[in-house]
Amino acid sequence: MSDAEGRIVVVRHADTEWSAARRHTGRTDIPLSRAGEAAAIAARPKLADVDPALVLASPLHRAWRTAELLGLQPERDDDLLEWDYGSYEGRTTAEIRETLGDPGWDVWDTTSGLGETVDAVGERTARVLARCAPVVAAGGTAVLVAHAHVLRILTAVHLGLPAERGRSFALGPAGVGVLAHERETPVIAGWNL
Repeated sequence: MSDAEGRIVVVRHADTEWSAARRHTGRTDIPLSRAGEAAAIAARPKLADVDPALVLASPLHRAWRTAELLGLQPERDDDLLEWDYGSYEGRTTAEIRETLGDPGWDVWDTTSGLGETVDAVGERTARVLARCAPVVAAGGTAVLVAHAHVLRILTAVHLGLPAERGRSFALGPAGVGVLAHERETPVIAGWNL
């Protein structure tokens, strides 16, 4: 990756026991698993050519530790906390569907039981993007280390899409994405790198 043009590099935290089990992991502060620690270290070369002007991370241990293992020194940004899943915290989609008797339940479509709406998460991510904007406008790189859903929603907001369109941007554990502009148009310049 070259720093020729301003961009935002997003990094999803590496695996935890809950993420490996596909449990909704919002605000519960789960540490990286051993495999997650190894994956974060293995991802370090992906950022070898990045000289960030700004590094922000969720304060939750799994994101903060991933940043450290990548060799980054982040600033805390509470707007990068994962989606508050409310009553669905710690449960898998299959478990939730069975409990509700709704085989089509999806977190992206639900309107009850959550601690915050997808649009509220979108508002938080818009603040993060605004914080990154001066760095990007100056041709620099901002690096964000956070969680799957919040980064997916941030990507949708970057592209000018509704927050719920984050459903279209799956980002694997320790996955790296690059958000940039082609002329004035917001684009995804790389994903799951």
